[in-house]
Amino acid sequence: MGKTALIVIDMINTYDHEDAGLLIDSAQAVVPVLARLLEQARERDTPVIYVNDNFGEWRSHHGELLDKALAGPHAHLVEPLRPDDRSLFVIKARHSVFFGTRWTTCSSSRASTGWCCAAR
Repeated sequence: MGKTALIVIDMINTYDHEDAGLLIDSAQAVVPVLARLLEQARERDTPVIYVNDNFGEWRSHHGELLDKALAGPHAHLVEPLRPDDRSLFVIKARHSVFFGTRWTTCSSSRASTGWCCAAR
């Protein structure tokens, strides 16, 4: 395995929260670019790690977050970024990907030293 991974931060989103209007335009611009990055990473067997807010759903897991986002009115912003079977997923409960998550364990177990982050 290589030493690089693509990290996708907070892009699995329903966009139905208070500040969603501020994000939708920028998400629409970045989704095609990120979809191409995902395609290239997968073609090269580069690990893809999704790090996502749980939106206060403390009993949720990544599949539920994805299903809810794909069922929402902005599914077109999520579908092109859908995790595949090889993707890893870290749920975060706060704004930081590093604070209070399994990030340290996940990143060190992959022995990766280079990270390419894509976030909303």
